[in-house]
Amino acid sequence: MADSSAPKPPVPRLDRASLERVLARAAELQVGTGDTPEEFTEEQLLELGKEVGLSAQNLRQAMAEERTRSIVPESETGLVASLFGPSRVSASRAVSGKAPEILATIDMWMQRQELLIVKRHHADRIVWEARKDFLVGIKRALKLGGRDYALSQAFEVSATVVPVDDSRVHVGLDADFRTSRRRGAEQTIGTTVLGAAGTASLFVIGAMAAVAVLPVIVLPVAGIAASRAFQGRIVSRAQLALEQLLDRLERGEIGRRGSGPESLLGAIVAAATSIPPRRI
Repeated sequence: MADSSAPKPPVPRLDRASLERVLARAAELQVGTGDTPEEFTEEQLLELGKEVGLSAQNLRQAMAEERTRSIVPESETGLVASLFGPSRVSASRAVSGKAPEILATIDMWMQRQELLIVKRHHADRIVWEARKDFLVGIKRALKLGGRDYALSQAFEVSATVVPVDDSRVHVGLDADFRTSRRRGAEQTIGTTVLGAAGTASLFVIGAMAAVAVLPVIVLPVAGIAASRAFQGRIVSRAQLALEQLLDRLERGEIGRRGSGPESLLGAIVAAATSIPPRRI
């Protein structure tokens, strides 16, 4: 007969990192058996979460973040990205409000404050591009209203808004600066060609080899450094602009105060730029 007073063996415990590895491995094994479907509905995920003790609110938040998550393209991990810096910035946050209202508010901000125009419009996502109007260019150049227009150099800017619950949404903002990075790469190619021409000229006139090779080495390195620094400033400003927009959404500031023009010229330009450009 077993002694009931004998000490029981300690119950094994797992820390958070171990728990995540165990769950991930169990999911891999389950997929290998073929018993797991390739896709899940929201109701199925909520039911699975309930079985493992996860709250429905946290699951909805995680699902909203996944739906607004931006996928990093291969161009962000290659040689060009390592030489000239990133071309994309993103920011996301859960804020109070209804999805259609928040998306409309962001659209108003992008068009009025960043001087962008709608490129594509979906139910829960809008993509903008920079306006090319002459007066818009003047407004950006003069920085009327004291704004930096940090998103004006983007190839495109997008916002995705997904409901979390009845009173909150998850907002994902992305800005793509591939064009500015490509210009930096093209300029570096130009300086490399110039350096090669300089080196060839020095060899022709009989310069020492150590001196002759300097242009083909120094100019490309300087071009890469300058282009990377310029791209870094662009994406840093854009990142700040996206975060500031989320701050305003979180505090409910957008729409409560007007940001009218501060000068006669600003009023003229604001009136002119409020007219949508014609598409030919």
